[in-house]
Amino acid sequence: MLPSVRPVLERIAFRAWSPLSSRGLKTLKIGLIPGDGIGKEVIPTGRQVLEALPAEDGLKFQFVDLIAGFECFKATGVALPEETVKLLQEECDGALFGAVSSPTTKVAGYSSPIVALRKKLGLYANVRPVKSVGDDRPVDMVIVRENTEDLYVKEEKIWTLEDGSKVAEAIKRITEKASYNIGKVAFDLAVQRGASRAASAIPTLHPNGPIVTITHKSNVLSTTDGLFRETVRKVYENNKDKYEAVQVQEQIVDSMVYRMFREPEIFDVVVAPNLYGDILSDGAAALVGSLGVIPSANVGDTFVIGEPCHGSAPDIEGKNIANPIATIRSTALMLEFMGYAKPAARIHAAVDAHMVEKKLSTPDLGGTATTTQVTEDIIKRL
Repeated sequence: MLPSVRPVLERIAFRAWSPLSSRGLKTLKIGLIPGDGIGKEVIPTGRQVLEALPAEDGLKFQFVDLIAGFECFKATGVALPEETVKLLQEECDGALFGAVSSPTTKVAGYSSPIVALRKKLGLYANVRPVKSVGDDRPVDMVIVRENTEDLYVKEEKIWTLEDGSKVAEAIKRITEKASYNIGKVAFDLAVQRGASRAASAIPTLHPNGPIVTITHKSNVLSTTDGLFRETVRKVYENNKDKYEAVQVQEQIVDSMVYRMFREPEIFDVVVAPNLYGDILSDGAAALVGSLGVIPSANVGDTFVIGEPCHGSAPDIEGKNIANPIATIRSTALMLEFMGYAKPAARIHAAVDAHMVEKKLSTPDLGGTATTTQVTEDIIKRL
């Protein structure tokens, strides 16, 4: 594990908030958890990119192959083996997670391993940058999603009424502590992005300073979403000197969806409870072409897992046509949050150059290229 961890804020390619530092560490041990479906095809591309980084970056990598997922559950009866968690906690400096084929109907004993990993490792923030490249529609936002509670606490029950009809109920849990933590991530990220833009000569979509948009449904859910809204605002009120340059806005979640598609260029940092953040970040992928290009990082105080936002896509599994870009960008995000900005920026630049050229694209972006071809092209650009 990292010999020391402390909050750091430094300029990085996606201008993302970075809570971890590992400056003295030159050999990094990375856990690889392919999971299900195309996860087994794209996670190896992340490894290939890490191995292809030039020597001048001063990094070496060791890899630990780990298992989790629905296929693991069917084979062993356990979706997230304790050994996987133990190795991540005791031996790994970071990890990459592929995808999970969670069934749409209830399967006794099964629950999503990535949700469990987020809780077990304290990965309370899910950070998803959505940024257009080249001549695409102008978008430059980061969705900061609370990662541990809301309806994802998975406390559900069902019972039958006297007339024979069924009633299902789910607990939506919002805590002040988790809401404060995610609010702090959002405001720290906004300050960082503002500072990065001020230091750059590149034109920005947000020339008047950083913006945090609090997304909720407190007009209906006044207790739960009301607590989230009030607590995130409290982060700002308690730290006005630190966040004085940040503009604070609010959007009811349904209005947020409408405006995000109508005028995405107005949003900078969007912070939301778990469920809304999940929906918004997947929807935002449509603004830049595909879920296949959207990365994410599951981040806590001492660990980070890079995770592409797409699912397991069983319809294209084994065809070598899955888009590897989300995984490759997630690999860069992982490095960023570990404090290695230079190699992360190198990876992002290679991906940007590949996407601007538009010579090789996988079918999700309208092309005919294979996973292998896209990966090789990006590696050449490193």
